[in-house]
Amino acid sequence: MLNILKDDLSEFAGRGPAFVAFGETMVRDTPADLQRLEMARQVHISLAGSEYTLAMILARLGIPSGYITRVPDNPYGWLIRDTARGQGVNTDYFAWAPRGEPVGRFLYEIGRTPRKSVGWYQRMYSAASRLAPGMVDWGNALAGCRLFHTSGITFGLAAHSKYERNYLLEAFEEAVAAMPDGCRVGLDLNYRATLWSAEQCRAVLTPLIRQHVSIVVTTIEDMAVLYGLGCGPYSAEQIDRGDLGPVSDADLQAFAEQVRALFDAEIVALTLRYPDSFEANRWESAALDAAGHFVRSAAVRDIVLLDRLGGGDTWNGGFYYGLLTAGFGAEGLEKGVLVGDAATRLKQTLMFDLPVVTKAEVQDLLRADATGGGRRVAR
Repeated sequence: MLNILKDDLSEFAGRGPAFVAFGETMVRDTPADLQRLEMARQVHISLAGSEYTLAMILARLGIPSGYITRVPDNPYGWLIRDTARGQGVNTDYFAWAPRGEPVGRFLYEIGRTPRKSVGWYQRMYSAASRLAPGMVDWGNALAGCRLFHTSGITFGLAAHSKYERNYLLEAFEEAVAAMPDGCRVGLDLNYRATLWSAEQCRAVLTPLIRQHVSIVVTTIEDMAVLYGLGCGPYSAEQIDRGDLGPVSDADLQAFAEQVRALFDAEIVALTLRYPDSFEANRWESAALDAAGHFVRSAAVRDIVLLDRLGGGDTWNGGFYYGLLTAGFGAEGLEKGVLVGDAATRLKQTLMFDLPVVTKAEVQDLLRADATGGGRRVAR
């Protein structure tokens, strides 16, 4: 049985962060009394952001991690920095904006079956959306880095704000040029139609991934919407409508290979969520590398949700943990899927986005999965 508590992480000591993420952190407003947003008079303030979540879960699992963003020099900017620091994430290379610039915000109304949750972005002209070349000392920020990560969300902020330039794309290219030898780039596609159109997304991400990205993380739904890919008996149109049922191993592997070939990626990872109701979801994942090694979750696992936000990002962090500790091959894929599945199932039972999950909890769940048996259930 996999025992991550016994992993020797000494090879990561005495150097810069082995993992560095780059993106935007938002302040999230959630009605404190579960009211509709328009009726809320008190809100819970929390933090949200794909790359931020990844850096945090990896730091909590023991991987030295850093996070780079641009924030205003005001209490919200300090909150983002201090929360990351409190979880062991390096924030030395934050870019600081004038205190009057806005931080991105996310207004989130939690639903219950049959009413869906609703989110509203307020990210136009945010401080992070204007992180430009020359603002970060990438050579020092990435010294010793083995895996540099970002997401499609980050590059959609320019279109969302209707900028003439994509500042974050330019900064990313500056970062890639400064990466040390052997450092890989990972990207979570994370398509958000509220930020940009499918056409705009493809125009930016397709060449970026093909040129720079080794590890692509995505969902079947995003690939159906963006690239018209079907999976097994399900057409892209059916997938877009939510008509995705059981998928065979052969069909899922063939789908992953389509994605890998599309982007000429070293590794492709897929997460699959089956939302039976707001409160109850099922989860599984899969990964494939260029050598043909394919790993799929041993079973589709039930989750009784409290808050699903941050679940995919937490899985991504667990998957990266497997790669960073067991290598970028068959062993790392298998370990990454196991740790990712366990970490995200725990996180989604917690309120708010951030993965306040311990390594011991992940290990306990891995042990329970292994000793408690279980089989894949198709519904």
